[in-house]
Amino acid sequence: MRLIMLDTETTGLSPAHGDRMVEIGAIEVLNRKVLSGDEHIFHHYINPERDIPAEVVRIHGINNAKVKNKPTFREIAQDFLDFIAGSTLVIHNASFDLGFIMNELQLNDFPNIQDIQVIDTLAFARKKHPHQKNNLDALCDRYNIDRGHRELHGALLDSELLAEVYLGMTGGRQFSLGMDIPSQPASSFVQLPERSRCRDEQTETASIMKRDPLPIADHEHEAHLSMMQRIHRESEGKAIWHHQGPAEAS
Repeated sequence: MRLIMLDTETTGLSPAHGDRMVEIGAIEVLNRKVLSGDEHIFHHYINPERDIPAEVVRIHGINNAKVKNKPTFREIAQDFLDFIAGSTLVIHNASFDLGFIMNELQLNDFPNIQDIQVIDTLAFARKKHPHQKNNLDALCDRYNIDRGHRELHGALLDSELLAEVYLGMTGGRQFSLGMDIPSQPASSFVQLPERSRCRDEQTETASIMKRDPLPIADHEHEAHLSMMQRIHRESEGKAIWHHQGPAEAS
């Protein structure tokens, strides 16, 4: 099975609130072997087209200056899609990274990846090691994986560590049937709103707003005026449509 270990770094926690990716890293694993060479690695720093908060820079060390002249996601999106084609993605906390990736693909009108198969190592670790810490650092320590060179979070480095963690959790590097973790489609982790549906609703609403006013018969107009006058009398002149601010005593 062709696996792609994947990680991202971002400007914050929520693409729905405008956060974007600043780094993406991915490494190919085939038949339980971590492959080396540029053709088996996908790595880019990304210009998020927004400021990176200082509190986030302290986590991954990626500041505005570092990504100022880097490509935007839309400039690397097709290369990314080509790299992951036909693979199963392996992600630690899949809903987080997929949320950013799928949001960026949607924003830039690239094909969605909702059908690609995904393995969430965090979900698997929680089942395998309940009531224990299961972040990447803790799993590295549990499976005796050297992480001494990891001072800051980094998408490519974390993808490398994730490859070792995945192999450790599933029996090591020796190939054996039944060792791999079951996968699920990306859509089971992230469901983005349909932009086309939103555009259709906006178009329909706009056409309604542009329609000519409905004709009103004379007797209907007179009945309406009569009702308005009655409300005015019974409210002692306090009907709200007679006042710009709070009603005043007459």
